[in-house]
Amino acid sequence: MMNNLKLGVEVVSAHDLMPKDGEGSASSFVELHFDGQKFRTSVKEKDLNPVWNESFYFNINDPANLQNLTLDAYVYNNHKPTHSRSFLGRARLTGTSFVPYSDAVVLHYPLDKRSILSRVKGELGLKVYVTNDPSIKSSNPLPAVESFPDLRSSQPQVQPAAPNPIPNPFSNEKEQRHTFHHLPKENPHQQPSFMTTETQQPVKYSADEMKPEPQQPRIVRMYSASSAQPVDYALKETSPFLGGGQIIGGRVIRAEKPASTYDLVEQMQFLFVRVVKARDLPTMDISGSLDPYVEVRVGNYKGVTKHFEKNKNPEWNEVFAFARDRMQSSVLEVVAKDKDLVKDDFVGFVRFDLNEVPTRVPPDSPLAPQWYRMEDKKGDKTKGELMLAVWMGTQADEAFPDAWHSDAATPVDISAAASTNIRSKVYHAPRLWYVRVNVIEAQDLIPTEKNRFPEVYVRAQIGNQVLKTKPVQSRTLSPLWNEDLLFVAAEPFEDHLILSVEDRVGPSKDEIIGRVIIPLIAIDKRADDRLIHTRWFNLEKPVAVDVDQLKKDKFSSRLHLRVCLDGGYHVLDESTHYSSDLRPTAKQLWKPSIGVLELGILNAEGLHPMKTRDGKGTSDTYCVAKYGQKWVRTRTIISSLSPKFNEQYTWEVYDPATVLTVGVFDNGQLGEKGTNGNRDMKVGKVRIRISTLETGRVYTHSYPLLVLHSSGVKKMGELHLAIRFSCTSLVNMLYIYSRPLLPKMHYVRPLSVMQLDMLRHQAVNIVAARLSRAEPPLRKEVVEYMSDVDSHLWSMRRSKANFFRLMSVFSGLFAVGKWFGDVCTWKNPITTVLVHVLFVMLICFPELILPTVFLYMFLIGIWNYRYRPRYPPHMNTRISHAEAVHPDELDEEFDTFPTSRSPELVRMRYDRLRSVAGRIQTVVGDVATQGERIQALLSWRDPRATAIFVMFCLVAALVLYVTPFQAVAVIAGFYLMRHPRFRHRLPGVPVNFFRRLPARTDSML
Repeated sequence: MMNNLKLGVEVVSAHDLMPKDGEGSASSFVELHFDGQKFRTSVKEKDLNPVWNESFYFNINDPANLQNLTLDAYVYNNHKPTHSRSFLGRARLTGTSFVPYSDAVVLHYPLDKRSILSRVKGELGLKVYVTNDPSIKSSNPLPAVESFPDLRSSQPQVQPAAPNPIPNPFSNEKEQRHTFHHLPKENPHQQPSFMTTETQQPVKYSADEMKPEPQQPRIVRMYSASSAQPVDYALKETSPFLGGGQIIGGRVIRAEKPASTYDLVEQMQFLFVRVVKARDLPTMDISGSLDPYVEVRVGNYKGVTKHFEKNKNPEWNEVFAFARDRMQSSVLEVVAKDKDLVKDDFVGFVRFDLNEVPTRVPPDSPLAPQWYRMEDKKGDKTKGELMLAVWMGTQADEAFPDAWHSDAATPVDISAAASTNIRSKVYHAPRLWYVRVNVIEAQDLIPTEKNRFPEVYVRAQIGNQVLKTKPVQSRTLSPLWNEDLLFVAAEPFEDHLILSVEDRVGPSKDEIIGRVIIPLIAIDKRADDRLIHTRWFNLEKPVAVDVDQLKKDKFSSRLHLRVCLDGGYHVLDESTHYSSDLRPTAKQLWKPSIGVLELGILNAEGLHPMKTRDGKGTSDTYCVAKYGQKWVRTRTIISSLSPKFNEQYTWEVYDPATVLTVGVFDNGQLGEKGTNGNRDMKVGKVRIRISTLETGRVYTHSYPLLVLHSSGVKKMGELHLAIRFSCTSLVNMLYIYSRPLLPKMHYVRPLSVMQLDMLRHQAVNIVAARLSRAEPPLRKEVVEYMSDVDSHLWSMRRSKANFFRLMSVFSGLFAVGKWFGDVCTWKNPITTVLVHVLFVMLICFPELILPTVFLYMFLIGIWNYRYRPRYPPHMNTRISHAEAVHPDELDEEFDTFPTSRSPELVRMRYDRLRSVAGRIQTVVGDVATQGERIQALLSWRDPRATAIFVMFCLVAALVLYVTPFQAVAVIAGFYLMRHPRFRHRLPGVPVNFFRRLPARTDSML
């Protein structure tokens, strides 16, 4: 069955082109290149603002590969006297930006240069879409088509069909964005310098004749087809209108007004009402008391302050923000009421006409609040005044983060405690230190039992962290350990270091001999590996178990310690693969920042319902972004599956090899508890590596939120972000690439992998505990999900994914080996002869070997520049091996640790793991066998084989001494690449000799 999928391109017009004909004008036309097909518009004579309105349709042979294809639009000036053309500019669109016809709009693309010396200006208006309407055929003749000269096609020119209303072939799918990619400046292919004739006989063509000729194979492909994933899981580039203007291809186009500090988000208008205080409120109860509070009402939205008991002059100082696009009234009412058990009494109100509310734009100073006399229900002035400030503003206002928001309003009742969970917040994680405790020795211990030598050890504790030294049998009552114990501590230091010397009396019975408590604030700090002086600490003999109720009795026993706070390390509190900060703890070791990272969290779309409210699926969504010590949390949007946040945040960047993590969560603290209790459920997350971002470019993409569940991978929605990395010091950034990734202490006194894993776990717990005490709190499950705490656990799926990653890394070597095998077998005689010639040249001129290698890598890098990624890398389900994973493997991955599954299931998984480990064991054994055979060459384990090899070495030494090296190398190379006519099917003599050498497999049990 023939594929009817086509790419439609409507060339609308161009604007402000560069004059090229020497008379201040240009005769322009457009050439379109796509998937080996080439179309051309008519020539517009003497027009710098030409209008074509011509449509063309390209065949799409492989729809699955559409996102990897590009559409190139070249604008040329036609010079009739010389039948030549000159370059006016070009625009390139990548396959991920193609949308259905119903979503397509005309976009004006800025024209790019072909080289540094090119003079280009202007824009090209195109409308690009995908359609599978079988009625579309290029049947009307027009001199518009020619094929690539390197494809050797004699395809005549084709008149494209006039634009017709085309039904949306993707009408059953969800709405997609108008997206396209923009290509930064680069060197294109050399274009043919000839022009086709402008007139030609009309010819009719069928749809099959539009198919392109097979393209020439590419030498290097940056992303293989094997890593492609479904289109629904792919990244989508968007072109939103933000505060600084429309973002097209990473650049701000046609900004109508100067960019504000919030130029990466859509500006949202809010009505701000600050309720400061009241005075002289009237008495409403018989008892003469008043429990006042204030209601702020705009249409159906109502915000309420807290109430004070028996206070006629209350102070609230609360801010309310009402989204302007949701306001259904032109009147603002601020009503004062008296809290009562049965019905709240009306005290008075102040009314504002929203058309008269002033507008404030930062950095204007805040609007000063004023006193307003309240009115009763009849409109008469009453006793009592309210101090209020009312103004129109945007999310850039300083009052925005702490304000109550109308878009966070909910039909369920929210208590004052729960209302704090919906506000935006910026958190700073505590500064973490490694605490190194070197337990050296103890002296003059007094055991509880005099008739035995104590088996003593030291138990050290900081908070919930407990470590022990090895037990030592002390015959002199002065045991020696000299062990290092490492802990994690956070500023400000609230815990103490508690060391107790304990005697192991029985298998499960320990008695405390003495104890010492050291405040962390009194411990010396160091930023390098300088030696810290040791100290003797007197042990205190406790007579009670409770630490807070110890009766201390000084006695002669003491403990020799070396304790310090190591500030030269970076305390890893996240997975090492996704680190967002690599600086050491000590601030004096920090280098200046290299740039600024700006993040605009725009909106989310198509979210999966996470709870049920009023019989409908809904979600209370908020986002969390983490980079370095700074965490940010957006406000919670209540009961919306397409929330709009439009909040912008900024971080300083100190190292480009770091990762920004943005997570989306459902707020579980509102309303009734669901099946998961009051846990905040994860919706998905996005990781963006800073080093993959171009400096100064604005990346506006819609990221799919992919989450792996026990039932398989699932798309939970899309998150729309705007990201910009601005470099403040190019020299510092380039210098960073020559520096070690981690601080110096990680290499001077490295920590073991086991220590790093244990310390990372403790660091995450400390950060989670500190952030959960903020308001609104960042809950522990949020911090753990953002920090990837379970990334080190076993997973069959992840193991397979890593294996295939390893195979893809070595695929280049395998390809080179296959190519060299084809050269040796003379599969292509011309290639083999050329390799022989190159080989002889390199042998005769060995000084050309390294320059040739580096020049070849330079050319590969320049070639790959054309195929460089246009967007940050995102999670790939195929690379993660998440598409074809077995359900039982997913169930094993989501199992708790230790396991909670049945013994029969655990036994089956254990047997499966044994079979996999058996194959790995066989491969490792085979590699070891080859290495042992190499050792056996000179070990005389096989005396005859070793004698043969020794004599061969003697003869080879004499021959190589009298024979020039170039001659030996040429003979060896020619022998290796000899013609198949001179080869035998049996293995060669060296291979046979090597395989007969003994290995240590005979000694294996």
